[in-house]
Amino acid sequence: MSVLVKIENLTKTFADTSMSLGPKRPPVRAVDGVSFEVMKGEALAVVGESGCGKSTLGRLLLHLIQPDSGKIDFEGEDLNAMGSEQIRRMRQRMQMVFQDPFGSLSPRRTIADIIAEPMDAFGLSGTRKERREKVAELLRQVGLPPAYMDRKPRQFSGGQRQRIGIARAISVDPAFIVADEPVSALDVSIQAQIINLMQDLQESKGFSYLFIAHDLAVVRHIADRVAVMYLGRIVELGTKEQIYSAPHHPYTEALLSAAPHPDPSRRTGRIILEGDVPSPTNVPSGCAFRTRCPLAQDRCAKERPALREVEPGRVTACHFAMPHPIANRSTAA
Repeated sequence: MSVLVKIENLTKTFADTSMSLGPKRPPVRAVDGVSFEVMKGEALAVVGESGCGKSTLGRLLLHLIQPDSGKIDFEGEDLNAMGSEQIRRMRQRMQMVFQDPFGSLSPRRTIADIIAEPMDAFGLSGTRKERREKVAELLRQVGLPPAYMDRKPRQFSGGQRQRIGIARAISVDPAFIVADEPVSALDVSIQAQIINLMQDLQESKGFSYLFIAHDLAVVRHIADRVAVMYLGRIVELGTKEQIYSAPHHPYTEALLSAAPHPDPSRRTGRIILEGDVPSPTNVPSGCAFRTRCPLAQDRCAKERPALREVEPGRVTACHFAMPHPIANRSTAA
């Protein structure tokens, strides 16, 4: 597979811009030196706890917000070097599915207008008849009857609204879709349906996903590779098989221990991390995970671990990275 998106040492810091008369809060480094590639036709999942910077990362890739530093290449072109008009044209190739399927849909517009909005923006709608025919076909592709196109978002369930959001995202045949926690607001019974739909659409249309989630169980079936984030940094990245069978980073192991496994015989004991996630305004020195890590030693406080290849296709940011075979660990909680 060839590279579709490549980012190098991407950073983003948010300063305190409140009008409060009190002391300013320290800046938050939401994305701190992140680098990876997304291949054509691939689904790369980015997983981590709330506040780790994964949603900011997704918005940076679509240039919805500007990075402080680093490089973003999309289809071989440097997004940071583009002007506003070039970025606007490039947006046809990059779309987003949002976390809140109701908040991302205008309550005053019909479903037809919502789905056709990107097509209208890029001059792809055609005549009124052609526009309705395209919307009808998109509704069929996401499993909804075309008769729904003249209804308003309030008339649909959460799962149906997310299908509408997906139809809008694929309406302009993008090459890359950022799905920002697309099922976290849905009932568990509906989550699998939406994930299966997104997987089927990817297979039929060939686009790539950056699939953002906080739960490793959610991305088990859709991801080809998994990147684990902690306080703005990638701490482990590998193939789905590598991550789920034997994580090398202790944080990845802890996340996996909290995720239900489809095979009950491979259930493992839950790892409870000590302490709270540090504030992103006061990230620990050295390894950001060291204050909660059972493997931490003096070196971890002094030296920030670099991402290094621990086996072909897998990188880990840990001085003492080692495999933690999930299948062999005791099931005692």
